[in-house]
Amino acid sequence: MENPPNDTEAKQIQPNGGKRTKGGIITMPFIIANEAFEKVASYGLLPNMIMYLIRDYRFGVAKGTNVLYMWSAASSFTPLLGAFLSDSYLGRFLTISIASLSSFLGMMLLWLTAMLPQVKPSPCDPTAAGSNCGPATASHLALLYSAFALISIGSGGIRPCSLAFGADQLDNKENPKNERVLESFFGWYYASSAVAVLIAFTGIVYIQEHLGWKIGFGVPAVLMLIAALLFVLASPLYVTRGVSKSLFTGLAQVGVAAYKKRKLSLPDHHDSVDCYYHTKDSDLKAPSHKLRFLNKACLISNRDEEIGSDGFALNSWRLCTTDKVEELKALIKVIPLWSTGIMMSINTNQSTFQLLQATSMDRRLSRHGSSFQVPAGSFGMFTIIALATWVVLYDRAVIPLASKIRGRPFRLSVKLRMGLGLFMSFLAMAVSATVESFRRNKAISQGYANSPNAVVDFSAMWLVPQYVLHGLAEALTAIGQTEFFYTEFPKSMSSIAASLFGLGMGVASLLASVVLNAVNELTSRNGKESWVSDNINKGHYNYYYWVLAIMSFINVIYYVICSWSYGPLVDQVRNGRVNGVREEEELLDIVGKGFEKEDLSAVSKAN
Repeated sequence: MENPPNDTEAKQIQPNGGKRTKGGIITMPFIIANEAFEKVASYGLLPNMIMYLIRDYRFGVAKGTNVLYMWSAASSFTPLLGAFLSDSYLGRFLTISIASLSSFLGMMLLWLTAMLPQVKPSPCDPTAAGSNCGPATASHLALLYSAFALISIGSGGIRPCSLAFGADQLDNKENPKNERVLESFFGWYYASSAVAVLIAFTGIVYIQEHLGWKIGFGVPAVLMLIAALLFVLASPLYVTRGVSKSLFTGLAQVGVAAYKKRKLSLPDHHDSVDCYYHTKDSDLKAPSHKLRFLNKACLISNRDEEIGSDGFALNSWRLCTTDKVEELKALIKVIPLWSTGIMMSINTNQSTFQLLQATSMDRRLSRHGSSFQVPAGSFGMFTIIALATWVVLYDRAVIPLASKIRGRPFRLSVKLRMGLGLFMSFLAMAVSATVESFRRNKAISQGYANSPNAVVDFSAMWLVPQYVLHGLAEALTAIGQTEFFYTEFPKSMSSIAASLFGLGMGVASLLASVVLNAVNELTSRNGKESWVSDNINKGHYNYYYWVLAIMSFINVIYYVICSWSYGPLVDQVRNGRVNGVREEEELLDIVGKGFEKEDLSAVSKAN
């Protein structure tokens, strides 16, 4: 836990000699603007990046997609490092400041790749007779990858710290309306984040598509510069808190201590209360029976050598508290259920192929008289819209209406929501495969088999349902997982709960690369055209989607098994409602019968 601010941190001297408390509402525009501009800048670069790599760096589809997977994985893993450095060494203000500078430098480097012809391969038409279009050199790639790395480092410092730093400015226990103020801040924070992502998927993508890469990369760089300056200039207004030992360090200490004492024997549980180390105010005098090998981390082998005169452990890497041991056990226990969300993240990582599909389709809003085309990179906004719409409708319409009809409070349990989200993700990939089959057949019948850049007479609006399903899947599973972690973990593990979903996205990006490489390698043997060919009309993106759909369906079954094995949730035990098995049976019934009306009514009755 961080130390409370001292007088010099919490107060500032005014010219008239009085004191004014730091922090408060006045700091919110600077913190929220920094986060929002960072999101507009970074998310605005992602949708069209595959086209930049293909056209300007001569990457193939598979190679370009793998590079973006690695970039996405880095941007998901670095927040864990950022949170650790912020909590243990740098503090939130310094972490955000350094990260903002890193993001700006990365975007400047990326802008330079568009501005300076000598830092990337010279323009070349591969279809021209006698043309020799060589690949990008090591020096070209070094500058490009450095830009990606700096942007990922920036994201790793800003995203895990901004929300907590904003809460630091408003958190005043003496204010009777403190909880309401924090709730309002969280609402505005997430609303600004959603608006920022929508602007990135529409405005920035539109600029890139119609005004080129020079302006398209320049605008995010300028926005990031403004974000960094706004944040730093307001530094005299901020409350800054001291650093403390990171929770990650405490969990690591349990593992090390248990390993060091691996040869010790555990005492009989009934007579072992005094054998385990715990703090005086802890209600947990002895660890639980589950994962008993970790109990050795809090086992006192020699009280004189391990505990000081003040009652505290002399070496935390050899003796840990029972609370720390149980925290690590709680983390290990949720790993199987956490892993089920990775497949959904793999599916949402297929934006590269969806962009290529949209590029080859008729993107006019109306095929009769409308000249406006939706930018190919902007279709991701339908995912955000679907997610936000479900959250609002579920909270403001579904729950109140269902509660009124049933005459008592109604809610879909966290486990059921997560399972339904994973099933939605399976449906999204099945719909993606079906739509791509129709698009490919249309392209071939219209004579475009050898013309991957041709626009097929097939409306891109057929892509909207799969984006909507991805949005619903995220609204159910992603939000459900976050809620699940927060309710199942002790309060001291809130930072871990906030980091787990991001960690899953990072793992998903790596695994998505493995799946893509495997499909590319296996399907291109003996001179055959790869399913993920650079030529979208000769390849079989639909078959690739079906592979992901089958994996997603298997993942749903895996989730049901993990959910059943996990047992009742904390709130179910607290309320005496142990109905976890019933929920999984209902979910299997829904999957098997395809959301028939009688299945939905059964779910409603059970909850």
